[in-house]
Amino acid sequence: MIAGATFDAFEDYLERAVDRLDPASPTKALVRGHFAFDDASGKRGKRLRPRILVTVAEAEGAPAEDAFAAATAVELLHNFSLVHDDIEDRDELRHGRPALWVRHGIPAALTAGDAMCALSYTALLDAPGHVYAERAVAMTACLHRALYSLCAGQGADIGFETSPAVTFAEYLAMIEGKTAALFGASCELGALAAGASPQRAGAYGRMGRAYGLAFQVRDDILGTWGSPSETGKPAGADIRRRKWSFPVAWAMDGPPSGDRDTVAKAYGANGKLDDASADGVIAALERLGARRAADEACDAYIAQAAAVATEHDLDGNGDLAEIFSSTARRTA
Repeated sequence: MIAGATFDAFEDYLERAVDRLDPASPTKALVRGHFAFDDASGKRGKRLRPRILVTVAEAEGAPAEDAFAAATAVELLHNFSLVHDDIEDRDELRHGRPALWVRHGIPAALTAGDAMCALSYTALLDAPGHVYAERAVAMTACLHRALYSLCAGQGADIGFETSPAVTFAEYLAMIEGKTAALFGASCELGALAAGASPQRAGAYGRMGRAYGLAFQVRDDILGTWGSPSETGKPAGADIRRRKWSFPVAWAMDGPPSGDRDTVAKAYGANGKLDDASADGVIAALERLGARRAADEACDAYIAQAAAVATEHDLDGNGDLAEIFSSTARRTA
């Protein structure tokens, strides 16, 4: 599992990849600022996707360093999506700092995000010399598929913002693209970096996608019921933004009731909800059992990932399962 000295080595590798950007371009400074490379006290994120990717590679018998190129590609692509997501959602903070678009304006932030996207594919081609062309093509295709799915999911999420009704199936399809796809790619790329067969790598990808669904459902739980002291966000932030999350989509998929009508009325109007309306929706979701349903769904997706591992004899030392279990039950 990537930790300690190995994690420090990965951070150095990631920074060197970013430093390939043209020093004469202001975009390089923006990307370095986003990653807080020049701020010793700045938060840099959990690097969860690289941790997962390297853990898979090690489980398949490869040294961690053989997976650094792919892990860097995934982290760069993830951060490209964060920069764009902050603009689309008008989120002003990222890792406790003003988001790039707040500090430098939307055009400059978009360009920095695009640079990260381009750089991710360049980084992927820096795999060790023993990675043959056929495997490099498979890894590149894997990352492209993840990016397409991510964009499709994000597009659906944006569309939901002005929609008075979203079905539970539509919600699930959205998170499969927006969140689960890149977790699936992280696992698949880790296996490919270690030289696993396409079939075995694909099984790891299914593990990752199941975990990605659990991760997003937990994120939705925190966005509704999370403690501000732990999440760093206002209580009920997702509800106040009228965001279609698991608790809301699940509740709206249920039978008619007064509480369901409360949720439907609030989500039938465009714009943010005021505090009273948001508190009413959260209380109605609680009475409907949406929090319990979300917790159960999260556990079911983790169990699904474990079943894939058992079926295909993956994750022999259990390190990947430990990451999945601990982060899917996080409180922030």
